[in-house]
Amino acid sequence: MKNPQQDLAEIKSMMERSTRFLSLSGLSGVLAGIYAITGAYLAYSWLYSPNVPWGLEASAQIDSPLLTKLTLTGIVVMLLSIITAWALSRKKSKKTASQLWTPAGKRFLKALFIPVAIGGFFCMAFLHQGFFLFIAPATLVFYGMGLWQASHFTLSEIRYLGYGQILLGIIAAFNPMSGLILWTLGFGVLHMIYGSLMYFRYDR
Repeated sequence: MKNPQQDLAEIKSMMERSTRFLSLSGLSGVLAGIYAITGAYLAYSWLYSPNVPWGLEASAQIDSPLLTKLTLTGIVVMLLSIITAWALSRKKSKKTASQLWTPAGKRFLKALFIPVAIGGFFCMAFLHQGFFLFIAPATLVFYGMGLWQASHFTLSEIRYLGYGQILLGIIAAFNPMSGLILWTLGFGVLHMIYGSLMYFRYDR
């Protein structure tokens, strides 16, 4: 007869695989952080370089060409992050001989992208009204809410990344002139820290 403890462990593992999306790659978080920091550096150089002070004054200097560059940079960072997450998750699923698009995976994506999509519409409204300083807080808060929702269908540690994003977003809402640096901390630094921890814990 098999060891009862081993049987229980196998049953628990099967249940976890059926209810949670476990192919999420920690390395994709690290790379997403690098993309975000690179994008933030470009945004900073366009907004504040060489002599523009860090603060509200810069927001008044956002004209249509600059707004287009900032928007395209944000879209490129997002697309690179999504493509990288998909590619590395696919590679991880093959390595572990598990399916990538399971019902749990679909629930994970739905939980993540509904708040993110709603946040995107809020940001479009802010752009339309010229409230540029509130875009960084909005992206952090709605992304954090999406991570918290998605944590119910994947590794539970992701909720702490969500808490960090929400906290930084709230701080940025009360300190909008520091929005870019707080956005960089959230999407860049926190992603790299989280991704590194998840890589060494689950991916190696």
